[in-house]
This record gives sequence, structure tokens and C-alpha cells, in this order.
Amino acid sequence: MADDIRLEHDALGEVAVPANRLWGAQTQRSLQHFDIGRERFRWSRPVIRALGLVKQAAAMANAELGELDEARAVLIQRAASEVVAGTWDDEFPLVVFQTGSGTQTNMNANEVIATRAGHLAARTSDACSACTRTITSTRASRRTTPSRPSCTWPRRSSSCSGWCPPCRPCATLLDAKASAFDDVVMIGRTHLQDATPITLGQVIGGWVSQIDVGLCEVRHAFEGLLELPLSATAVGTGLNAHPEFGARAAAHLAALTGLAFRPAPSGVAALSAHDRMAVASAALRLLSGALMKMANDVRLYASGPRAGIGELRIPENEPGSSIMPGKVNPTQSEALTMVAVQVHGNDHAVAFANTQGQFQLNVFKPVILHNVLESIALLSDASRMFDQHCAQGIEPDRERIAAHVSDSLMLVTALAPHIGYEHAAAIALAAHRQGLSLREAAIASGHLTAENFDAWVVPAAMAKPHGNPSEF
Repeated sequence: MADDIRLEHDALGEVAVPANRLWGAQTQRSLQHFDIGRERFRWSRPVIRALGLVKQAAAMANAELGELDEARAVLIQRAASEVVAGTWDDEFPLVVFQTGSGTQTNMNANEVIATRAGHLAARTSDACSACTRTITSTRASRRTTPSRPSCTWPRRSSSCSGWCPPCRPCATLLDAKASAFDDVVMIGRTHLQDATPITLGQVIGGWVSQIDVGLCEVRHAFEGLLELPLSATAVGTGLNAHPEFGARAAAHLAALTGLAFRPAPSGVAALSAHDRMAVASAALRLLSGALMKMANDVRLYASGPRAGIGELRIPENEPGSSIMPGKVNPTQSEALTMVAVQVHGNDHAVAFANTQGQFQLNVFKPVILHNVLESIALLSDASRMFDQHCAQGIEPDRERIAAHVSDSLMLVTALAPHIGYEHAAAIALAAHRQGLSLREAAIASGHLTAENFDAWVVPAAMAKPHGNPSEF
């Protein structure tokens, strides 16, 4: 036998493994049989960390229950803690598209920990479902917890932002801009056509409220992932596991992570379907939709800048064309909307994979985990970039906004209570067809005087009909 390999064995026989590697036979078989792409789990470091945490908690629980002698438990915990710390990341080479239960990734962890602990030897139980929920929960929370158990709106009193921290700075910044620009009266738009006035603060506040709803849904969805099927074993019945193992292991994992892990109410359901992961993915999709709405609005408001709407100014980050000198594009909005599209695609993959549970096992666990982790990663990165390179620099073009408000024919809505809808509509159509200002067409109609028009058509009052126009 060559010096650079060693022979390991499993139930199927002997396998040649590189001598300098901690992994064993099952990891090596997976490398040989699943050469499919090069994509490891998104954020593979945290995935490996979660595997180590689950193994560490399992060893603690089994030691307490007398299922594992103290000497082996200490060695396993020490080896698992090294996995948590990242010492052996290179020993986890497997790709996403492997066995559908994630068994080979679980065995990869077992083999590394066993070889390291043992150069001491130990065998641990399957825990891939618990790892899936542990890594997703810890990635979403990033070691933060909500300050209160329920969500409230508007965002100024929301408790949800802790569950997607990279979205927090952007939402907080936008909230401040909503207050700062609450005096900027602009023309509203529906059906892409002019509508009645609104303030820029109200527009931005709408974005923030949508993001807030998304964050609340993410929080509630990820709380469900704190339920772990650690004692489910093969088909959810708990065969070969101590009856107290699940509760104790979950308690130890909670102590290690600071998250409120607890046993899943049904081991059978937790193995045969991944409903909690599907709900988490759907919540991320909802949040991505709110971010897409905001990003699209920003680039449309900033379009032009001279031949488009041009009501917002955004940072000029990069040259936008190799042909047109001086062109600058809304690249942060484009990147954020592309991320939203990817998250929607990921959610479709997760939702479909979750329908594929047959009998007592859903064998699409790795692809579900991969897509949910990718959604978290992309939303985190894109939100941070949008905050730093776009949202912070958003400013209104007050002159352009004022000109658009002045030119709008939909200010005529303020006349309807005074002269009736039909007369008001005739004035708006006359102004449009004859190229007149709304004021000119209104006075020419004979239904009101110049003084009436100036008293009744006050855009600031129209934007806040229940507020005090003097505030503007």
C-alpha cells in the first residue's frame, strides 16, 4: 500500500483514503460517486460549525444519560469543539448534490471527529436534520435575539429587525430619511400615471413598513426552526435513543448557541417533511419582494436623470457605459433586484423539494439547506451593499419634484368636493388637450375663481388631508 493512502472500511468493504486526511470511508465514497458541480453548502464554515455544535451537544447528553462513558465523551467534545472553531474545515469536502438525507455530510463529521478524538475512536448518531435547523437558525439570528415576543408596526417600534441583522442598518437609515423628507411633497403615481400628491417621507415610510413586515415573518418562521428532531433516529420513532436524549441534547445546544432550541413535537413529521424550512424560505422570499419593490422604485424615481422622472439623486458609483461617456447607472438597485429574483427561484426549489417526502423521509434535505442558506447570504450581502452604496446617498431633487407637482393634472381631485367630479374631470381633460395649466383651465371653465383655486388646490394639504397644511 502506498504511503500516501490508508485503507478504511465500511459495510461495503475497503476504501483507499488519503493518509493525511481525517475523513474516512463514507466521505471518500461520496467524493467518488457525487462529482456533481463544485458547490459546497453556502457559507460552508457555518454549516461545519453547526455540525460540530450538534455533535458536541449529543456527546454531552449521552454522557449524562450513561450512554457514553466519560472518557470518550470528553474526547468527542474536544474534537467537536475544534470542528466548531474551524480547525478542520478542509476535512469537509462534500458537495450539495449527494445523498438526499445528507447522511454523507453527517458521516463526514462523524469520521473527522472520530479520527481526531480517537485517533481515539467514537461513533455518534445521525443528526443531519438537527444540523439543518441549527445552521439555518444561527445564520438568520447571527447571535441576536428579538427584544419582545411579538411584532408591532410601524418600524419605529418593531422588534423584528434582530432576525435579519444585515437588513437592519438599511431599514433604520431609511426610517430616518422618511422623517427627514416628510416635507417634500411629490406627485403620486398609480398605473404609472400621475395621481394625487404624497410626501417623499410617506413613500420611503411605505418601503420601511414593507421591509418590517418581511422581517417579522422571517422572525416567526425561524423560530419554528428551533424545534429539533434530535431523538428521531431512523424513521422518527426514537429507536436506539434514550428517551431523554432529545430534550437534553437540545438543552445543551441551546446553552452552546444562546438560541432556544427544543425537541420537535413529532419526529416522524420532522424527518418526512421539511415544512419549517419551507416556511423559512417563503419568509425570505417575502422579504426579498419588499426589497425588490424598494429598489425598483428608487431606480425609477432616479431615472433619466434629465429625460426620465429624475426626482431622486442617488450615488454615482461606477461609469455605466463603454460607449456613452458620463453615463451612470443605478447599479445597486439592479443588483438588489437580481438577488430578489434569485431568492424567488431558491424558494421555488425549496417548496418543490419539500413536496418530495415519501413515507418516513424527505431525501431533498441538502438542496433545501443550500437554497435557504444562499437566500440568507444573498439578502444579507445585497442589503448591506444597498445601504452603504445607495440608500445613504439618496437625496430629493426638490426643484424637479416641485415642477412635476405643479404640472400635474391630478391636483384637480381637490376640486371635486367643491364643483363636482364631472366638472373637475372636464377641467383636467381640457388642460391636457389644450396644453394649459390646470389653474388656467379651471379659471377658464367658469366654475371657480382664481382665489377659489388657490384656496382649494394645496398639494401639501392633499398629501396629508388630516394634517395641518401650515406644517409645510
